[in-house]
Amino acid sequence: MKITLVKKVLEDGSPCAKCGDVQEKLEQKDQLRFIDETVIADVRDDNSRGMQLARQYNVDRAPFFIVEEEGREPQVYTVYFKFAREVLGPMAG
Repeated sequence: MKITLVKKVLEDGSPCAKCGDVQEKLEQKDQLRFIDETVIADVRDDNSRGMQLARQYNVDRAPFFIVEEEGREPQVYTVYFKFAREVLGPMAG
């Protein structure tokens, strides 16, 4: 399983507030260890990897998580709590 976290950088170069909140939750709950890659969606650069992923998966909010498993379609989560419950919960065991 590969988990990608996509965070947004705003026009002024600052991270989006919600992205910061989610990052904090991941750190507090020791869940960052499950994130394989963090990608930035820089709204100032339409070709940034995160913006490309947002277009590819038709996502218009950040942060979001892409969960890839062998032989399955990638799943996209735009709500941290749902992602934590459905993906991280079983992993933390």
